[in-house]
Amino acid sequence: MMLVGRYRPILLLQYLLLIIDIFMNSFTELLRFQNVILLVLYVIQDFCLIFAVIIIFLLFFSTFIFQAGLVNILVSKFKVPIIVTFIYFALCVALHVWTMNLRWSKVNYYIWDNSGYHVLFAFQRIAAVFYYYFYKRSALKLGEPNFYEDSDWIHREFERRR
Repeated sequence: MMLVGRYRPILLLQYLLLIIDIFMNSFTELLRFQNVILLVLYVIQDFCLIFAVIIIFLLFFSTFIFQAGLVNILVSKFKVPIIVTFIYFALCVALHVWTMNLRWSKVNYYIWDNSGYHVLFAFQRIAAVFYYYFYKRSALKLGEPNFYEDSDWIHREFERRR
């Protein structure tokens, strides 16, 4: 069973990673005049996303469902958040690479006249909203005690999937 004392720091760390990502999405454009600073912030954001995924998977591995070998139940319950997270990460990396390619040689270059960049920027920001929602929901759901002990709902899920 996931103890409250053990889960609270993990949840706070997950919230901190979400806040960092929100901050990076909101304010990195204000630092566009220094390419090196912008690059470092993008790398920090991408590492925070990778670290957030690692934390979620570590929580998956510590559940009773995973340890009992019923991984398909766990994957089916968290399929959408996993997919959204990887899509969001891919969009972030693509946006960061494209932004740095456009701005690296010309710091004051106006990049917003590129319609493809607009589309990628919009998709990345829309995906961010879905990522924040699903990641927070998954983090809270993985704190439920029924994931960490043998219970009737696990047996029902297992029988239903046979």
